[in-house]
Amino acid sequence: MSFSIQGKTAIVTGAANGVGLAIGRQFVDAGANVVFADMDEDRLTQEVGELVGDDTQARIFAGDLREKLTQANLLSATLDAFDQVDILVNASRQVIHSDPLNDEDDAVEMLLQQNLMTSLRMTQLISKRMIKQGKDQETGGLGSIVNLSSIAATHTHADLLAYSISSAALDQMTRSMAVALAPHRIRVNAVGFGGVMSASLKQLLKEHPDYRDEIKAITPLSRIAAPSEVADAVQFLASDGAGFVTGQIMTVDGGRTLLDPVAAPAH
Repeated sequence: MSFSIQGKTAIVTGAANGVGLAIGRQFVDAGANVVFADMDEDRLTQEVGELVGDDTQARIFAGDLREKLTQANLLSATLDAFDQVDILVNASRQVIHSDPLNDEDDAVEMLLQQNLMTSLRMTQLISKRMIKQGKDQETGGLGSIVNLSSIAATHTHADLLAYSISSAALDQMTRSMAVALAPHRIRVNAVGFGGVMSASLKQLLKEHPDYRDEIKAITPLSRIAAPSEVADAVQFLASDGAGFVTGQIMTVDGGRTLLDPVAAPAH
């Protein structure tokens, strides 16, 4: 079975930098139509502006996807450009370090909104469209949804309380939506990664260069992965080659979770 996504239409959120950008670019290279969505319009234009045109496979969409109206506008823009949507990648995510004992810290509420609820609402909206466009299709999959999560969902770092909670909630949302959408032949999976050069990790290493060696030391493969290595996993899950895979959290961490380091940065 091929892992091809040639000719399919994908929405990738959080696509202005880091892992989301790598996923969107890889999907374009693989022959998919891609809508790169993010809040940062300037960064979107800078990173993928050269790919965009009326006769190309790529479009950009800028807006705050925490808002339901913005999500609806994103779907409309996708349908206007490509007539359908086959793949949703919820790559919009945020990492906040906070004091877990500070009862005035609202990081948990913020990340549940950003990392969980935005992905949930996007999943609900896009899956309804997938069901509608596939109502006359009796066999085969109707769509694939892939969420980006983290090994922080199961591994504890006190300063990442909010991120850990939102990641764990996203994993459970993935499983629940996989069951709910299975009768409609829509698959829902997630990639839980750690030790990958995401935008948040790149920023963290600027502030704490010593973390680079620490992360390598507790990673059996002894390196930090490129964003493209997460994109490879996402493409597999999005493709028909993963046609019997749903409700799974695929771990991409170079073996870090095998060693269970409690205090290491879970990025």
